[in-house]
Amino acid sequence: MSAALATPREGSETARLLRSVAAPHGSGPDTDRVAPWLAEYARTHRFRVDRIPFADLDGWSFAPDTGNLVHRSGRFFSVEGLHVTHPEGPFPEWQQPIINQPEVGVLGILVKEFDGVPHFLMQAKMEPGNPNLLQLSPTVQATRSNYTKVHRGADVKYLEYFVDTPPERVIADVLQSEHGSWFLRKANRNMLVEAVGEVPLEDNFCWLTLGQIGELLRHDNVVNMDARTVLACAPAQPATSALHSERELLSWITGERARHDRRVRSVPLAGLTGWERGAWSVERVPEERYFRVMAVSVEAENREVAQWTQPLIEPIGLGVTAFVTRSFGGVPHLLAHARVEGGLMDTLELAPTVQCTPDAFRDAAPAQRPPFLDLVLDAPKQRIRYEAVHAEEGGRFYHAQSRYLIVEADETEAPAVPPPGYRWVTPAQLNSLVRHSRYVNVQARSLLACLNTAAVTP
Repeated sequence: MSAALATPREGSETARLLRSVAAPHGSGPDTDRVAPWLAEYARTHRFRVDRIPFADLDGWSFAPDTGNLVHRSGRFFSVEGLHVTHPEGPFPEWQQPIINQPEVGVLGILVKEFDGVPHFLMQAKMEPGNPNLLQLSPTVQATRSNYTKVHRGADVKYLEYFVDTPPERVIADVLQSEHGSWFLRKANRNMLVEAVGEVPLEDNFCWLTLGQIGELLRHDNVVNMDARTVLACAPAQPATSALHSERELLSWITGERARHDRRVRSVPLAGLTGWERGAWSVERVPEERYFRVMAVSVEAENREVAQWTQPLIEPIGLGVTAFVTRSFGGVPHLLAHARVEGGLMDTLELAPTVQCTPDAFRDAAPAQRPPFLDLVLDAPKQRIRYEAVHAEEGGRFYHAQSRYLIVEADETEAPAVPPPGYRWVTPAQLNSLVRHSRYVNVQARSLLACLNTAAVTP
C-alpha cells in the first residue's frame, strides 16, 4: 500500500494569514482596549524591580578561578568574557562580557481560527528588564531551566501545545539566534502551532488577529521582542519578483561568511582588558560606553516564581535599528547588511541596514562610523515609513531599547549596487530565509514582524 502524500500548504497558509492581517477586529478585545488591559493588569498585580549590588544576589556569585558570574545550580546562564578578532571589520579586535546560555528555550504562539480568521494567543508578561515591565509576549516564553522547573516554580501555561506537537499542526518551527552582541551562540525554538478544539483562556492572555498586533506594533514598548521574532517566522509574505534570485542571495551570504575571518574565544570575566568590576556593575573603563553588567531584585506576582534576583545586561544609550527601503520594478526592497557579531554561531547573519547605538560612535573616525547611519538619523519625516521604540529581550537586558525605523531612500543615497557587505532583498525573501536557522538576525526579524503584520508597508 503506497503512503499518502502530504499536501503543500505554503500558498494557502500565506493567504490564510493575510486574512488575519486584514482583520482590524477580532473575537478578543478591541485593539484600543489592549493597552488599558495591560495597565489594569499591572495595577492589580504586584511587580517591582530594584537595582542591587552583586553582594545581594541570591544563588549567584563570581567564580573564584575565572571571575565569571554563575548560578549555584549550574543552570540558567552565566556571564563570561569573550575575546573577538575580526581583521576585516572597523574594530579588528575587542574583549567584552557576554551571556552564555547554551540551553534552547521555547518561544511559541498558539493560533486558532475564529469565524475563519486566524487569531494569536498573546500573554501579558512581566520581564524585569522591560522599561514598562509588562508587555505582550508569546503564549509560551520559557527557557529549558524554567519549563523543567529548576526554579521549583509553577508550571508554564500552555506548554503542552508545544511539546511533541503533531506535524500537521505546525505552522512554523525553527531555531533562531538571539542577540549576537550579548549572547554566545544562543538560540531559541520559535514556533507557531495550530490549536484544535477548545482552548481554556487564562486571565492574562488574549486572542488577537495579526492586524490588531500590527496596530499595536506602531506603538512604543507594547509587543515584546520574543513575540516579534516568532511573528517574523509566519509565512505571511506572498512571493514577488526581486533584484536577486534566492540562489544568488544564498550564494552571496555564503561568500560573505567565507570572506570574514572572525575568531572568538572564551576568556575569564575577571581578566577582560578595559573592563572593571565594582560593587554594582561590570563596566567599560575609563569611559562609560557600550553596556554594563548589573543586578536586580525582582517581585512578580504572575510569574512561575514570585521573587528572585539575577544579573542583567544594561546598554548605555538608545539604539537605532533601521532598514533603508527602495522600490525596483515596482517591488519594495530592503537593504540588508551581512553583519558580523561576536556571539553568532555562523559568523554573520542578515541584519538591518543600520544597527547600532549612535552614542558609541560619537568620537569614532569616519571609517569606523556605520554606513547609512547619518541617512537614517537625518531622514525627514516624510521619508520615514515606520517608526517605534521597542525593547529588546527583557529577561536578560535592562531597559535595552532601540528606535526601529524603515526609511525610504533614493539612488544617490542608497544605490542599486550597494557597498560590499550589503544586498537588496525583498520582504518575501527575508520571510523565506527566516524559516531556516541562522540567516536573519533578531533585529531584522523584529522589523520583519512589523511587515508581516502590516504595521508598515514599504
